[in-house]
Amino acid sequence: MSSTGEKFLVGIFDDEDILLHGVEGVRDKGVKIHEVYTPFPVHGLDEVLGYKRSRLPIAAFLFGLAGTILALTMQIWMLGFDWPMIIGGKNFVSLPPFIPVTFELTVLLSALGMVATFFIVSDMKPYKTPRSYDLRSTDDKHVMAIDLAANKLSKEEIGQILKANGASEVNEKNF
Repeated sequence: MSSTGEKFLVGIFDDEDILLHGVEGVRDKGVKIHEVYTPFPVHGLDEVLGYKRSRLPIAAFLFGLAGTILALTMQIWMLGFDWPMIIGGKNFVSLPPFIPVTFELTVLLSALGMVATFFIVSDMKPYKTPRSYDLRSTDDKHVMAIDLAANKLSKEEIGQILKANGASEVNEKNF
């Protein structure tokens, strides 16, 4: 694994309530938090970290709209202009029989588009090795990663702030 020279200070927290108060305290001191990793969802963590609401529902709507337009265009073109056939005495372009195919293609494109968008935004590439700040973050510990290059305070000052705000351990991690 190639080293990019990035240095992080990692605070380990034992409890989610201590973590929430710790995030507030660390941010109040002006420290920029890179990310917080937890073994299970912690309610209220997004608000405390200052994250904005996700725009993934907007992408889902747009992908679903594209699926609807594609399905209707495809069916109207095929059954109305390209190869018109009279089926059951109905018109060439009759919308009620188009509803199931339109619904299915809307759901399919919406779901596939959301998955692709999520992977792109989250930078989850199949060839990328994930960063592990602490292996216990998948078991029972909460991990707060702080990028030392993004902060003006020294490593020792940030370590003291983490300890004062409830971190049980403070480690340095190099990537």
